[in-house]
Formats: sequence, structure tokens, C-alpha cells
Amino acid sequence: MSMTPPPGWYRDPSYPLVERWWDGAAWTDHRRQPEVPQQPLAQPESPGDGGSGRAKAVALVTAAVVLVAAIVTGAVLLRDDDGGEEAAAQTTPAVASPTDTGSPSPSPSGPSPSAGDPSVVVDELNGITFPLLDGWERPKYVSDHDTVMTTPGTYDCPGDPGLCRHGRVVSRTVTATEETSPKALAEGDIEDAADSAYEHDLLDSRPFRGITSHRLVKAGSVAVAGRAGYFVRWKVKTGVGPGGYVESLAFPSSVGSESPVIVRFAFDAGADGPPLSDMDRITNGIRSVGDKDGDSGVGSSIGPPK
Repeated sequence: MSMTPPPGWYRDPSYPLVERWWDGAAWTDHRRQPEVPQQPLAQPESPGDGGSGRAKAVALVTAAVVLVAAIVTGAVLLRDDDGGEEAAAQTTPAVASPTDTGSPSPSPSGPSPSAGDPSVVVDELNGITFPLLDGWERPKYVSDHDTVMTTPGTYDCPGDPGLCRHGRVVSRTVTATEETSPKALAEGDIEDAADSAYEHDLLDSRPFRGITSHRLVKAGSVAVAGRAGYFVRWKVKTGVGPGGYVESLAFPSSVGSESPVIVRFAFDAGADGPPLSDMDRITNGIRSVGDKDGDSGVGSSIGPPK
């Protein structure tokens, strides 16, 4: 059964000379120039060429090997960082035919978000990188594909059964509104950010038995990747557990259509949570992709109020 290809950069079916971002369900307006030239497809042998029978046999054997590998990959049992087992039924998505303009075919030039500098995490869609601080790692076995980093390991949630993490950072492109003001976007997002972190998870469970109250910690303007942004930070109390800190950070992307970006931080409070200063350190370390020398002016003239 054919499955939808995962999010990523693919050849634009309407203009194959560029790549276009597929969000897993539909094409977006984000486009870029290919980083590596498209490799030409091998031409089929003519009927008069010698060895055509052997070529067909090799092709059949290769297809069989790929099929077996896909079946084996489809039922891998993953172990989490604490030694427990998480049943993650991974499937290898079937890629649509190159002639199908409704969904993408793979592009050989799109690097994975984790490729390149091991000290950063790349958000290719929004054209930014995040510093990978000590005590943080690239996402493993997470259900939200917008997650860019987490704290290592998991623990048993104090509310509904499940596994929780002490820290999460999520990066999303704003597409559901025409609002572009970073201040309005951050103020409008913070409640949803708190709910997704401490009220209900993606399975509609209540890992902390909901939020009982919240208070504003601070808010203000901040430069992010050379762009004027705005952040709002809450401290939330939960039905069980120590509660946590949630922040919504909004700023315009520096690539493509410059769509607004929302970065959400969720840090557990208490001794086991990451230091609150990591929110500011990560914000100040966000760079535009390709800015190797830190010339984007991040956090220089504008910064979170102390």
C-alpha cells in the first residue's frame, strides 16, 4: 500500500529546476535551489545491446533485496534511553511516481536536518540553525516531527501513563493566520504552547493532570537570526508534578516567503529540569543557515529583559 512521503525537500513537480518543501501532506510555498545537481537516470539498454538478460536479472534481484529490507525495517523494536522498550513501528514510505504531481519523488540533494555541524541542529524549512547545548540532544522517538531537540532520556509521567521528557524545543512555520507581528503571534501562541506541553499530549492524554494556574514570567523584544522577534514566557502549575516553564518565540524566517516562525520551549521546573537560562542561550544562538561567522546580530542590540 502506497504511503505519503515524509516531510523534506523534493524536486518541484511544476518547476523541476528547483526544490520545494513537502510538509508530509501538501506542497508549501518554500523553494530553494538544489545544492547538488540531479544525477541523470540510467538509460535502458536497446534490444540489440548485449547482456540485456543479465541486466534484467540484476534489476530483479536488486528489487527483491530492497523489498526485504523495507519489510525488516518496518517492524523494528526501539529501546529508549532509560533501557525501557518503546514499540515504534517504523515503515519505509513508498515514494510516488515522478510523474505524479500530487506528491514528491525523492531529491538526492536534500541533506537531513541532522547533517553537517554536530554542534547545531538545522531547521531547513525555516532556514535556521539551533545550538545543541550540553545536556541536549537531537530528537529520538518523538511523535511531533517539529521537535528540534530534547533533553536526554525519559521518565514516567506523573499523571496519565506515558513517557515524559524534562525539556523540549519545537520549531514551526506559521501558516494558519495572516498575522505577521511577532508580538501578536507570540502572545496568541503561548496558551496553545502551554496546553500542548502540560495540558494534553498528542494522544489526548493528560500526563500532568492539566494546568491549574499560570503566571507571566517575562516578555519582550529579542533579535533572532538578525530579525526582530518577540517572546512570552509563562510559569505553569500542574495537577501533579513540579509544573514547568513555557515560552513562545516568534520571528520572521530569512528564507523563501519569510513566513513567521514560532519556536516553543517547554522546561520542567524543579531540580530535574534544564536550567532556565538555556532558553536565552538557545535563542541567542539561533542563526540563519549559512551564517558561519555569526554575522546575523543575534541577541546583540535586543535581548530578553533580565
